Amino acid sequence: MTLAQRALEQLAAWPDLTAGPASCGTGRAISSAHSEIAHFHSGHDVDLHLTRRAIGRFAEDLRESTAIRLVPGSRWVTVHLDCDGDLDLLLSLVSVALQAHQDLPPAELAPAGGCNFHRVAVLPRDPAGVAPPVP
Repeated sequence: MTLAQRALEQLAAWPDLTAGPASCGTGRAISSAHSEIAHFHSGHDVDLHLTRRAIGRFAEDLRESTAIRLVPGSRWVTVHLDCDGDLDLLLSLVSVALQAHQDLPPAELAPAGGCNFHRVAVLPRDPAGVAPPVP
C-alpha cells in the first residue's frame, strides 16, 4: 500500500469527509461539505486545496518543506509523500485546509484554475533531506 493510499483511507474515515472521483479527472478526491479538499493523483503526489489565505499564512514554512510544491497564484499545494513524516504533514495540512474552508464564501472555495496536476515537477530529494535548488 502506498503512502497516498494510506492517507486516502485515513481521511475517508474522518467525520464529514468523503472519497470520490477528483474533479480534474485524474485520481480520487477527498471532499468536505464545502468543497474538494485533496486530490490523490498517484502513489506519491497529493494536491491539497489549502486556500490563498492559509498558503499566505504558512508560506515560509511551506517553502522550507522538501515535501511541498507551490504554484504561484494557485489555491492548491502539492504534497509529495516519500516517508511517514510526509504523511503526517499531509494530515496536519488537511486539518488546516478544513478550518480555512469553513469561513470562506463559495467563490473562494471554488477551485479556480483547478488543482496543480501537471503544473508541478517533483524533484528527487537529497539524501540529507535538503531540497535541490530549483532552476
